[in-house]
Amino acid sequence: MPNRYIRHRDAASGLVAAAVLAAAAVAACRESHMPHRIGEHLPATTGEAAEDTVAVALPAVRRMIASALEQTTVTRRYDPAYTRIAYPGGDVPRDRGVCTDVVIRSMRAGGIDLQQRVHEDMSAHVAAYPRASGSQHPDPNIDHRRVPNLMTYFSRAGRSLPITTDPEDYIPGDVVAWKLGNGLLHVGVITNARSRATHRLLVVHNIGAGARLEDVLFAWQLIGHYRPFV
Repeated sequence: MPNRYIRHRDAASGLVAAAVLAAAAVAACRESHMPHRIGEHLPATTGEAAEDTVAVALPAVRRMIASALEQTTVTRRYDPAYTRIAYPGGDVPRDRGVCTDVVIRSMRAGGIDLQQRVHEDMSAHVAAYPRASGSQHPDPNIDHRRVPNLMTYFSRAGRSLPITTDPEDYIPGDVVAWKLGNGLLHVGVITNARSRATHRLLVVHNIGAGARLEDVLFAWQLIGHYRPFV
């Protein structure tokens, strides 16, 4: 009896240790990609109702916004897992992704493949990009899915605009980046739908519960404002 108890206790201890290690690994993966911890309070209600829409002249921007809005009906999960994808034109399953995937998919619909653009520019100018992963070699599976790399690419491509607190300075098709209260970075796509409550343009973003259309333009500290299509 004592021997069986010891064996069972040791087996249980091993299972607990394995579970702890697995949880730690998942947490580390999420922390390296995730802009906001799941379960924390979101500053805006989800499923924001639009009062009206703003006319958009550029066909590329119309396609970009249509893709962003379509993602709110498809992308239901936040999944920061490293995934090997095709190149160029690669994507993770559309029912999941991170905040950068909203931008990548939207801009690809408009005619710009950020996976290819970021990889080519990073390969030619690797020192200009932050090396968050610690790797010294560009990786087309993940580099374009990191907020700092997208911010660097947009700046190097001449797509940066001033950051202001005037909502009229932001138009449909703009991409914005934030620093959250926990110090992590986040990004979203401004649409042509206006909030019924504030009249601000609504943003599609994925902060932990899938792609959402919300009034979050000034919800966090703005650190980037970009206009990919001009």
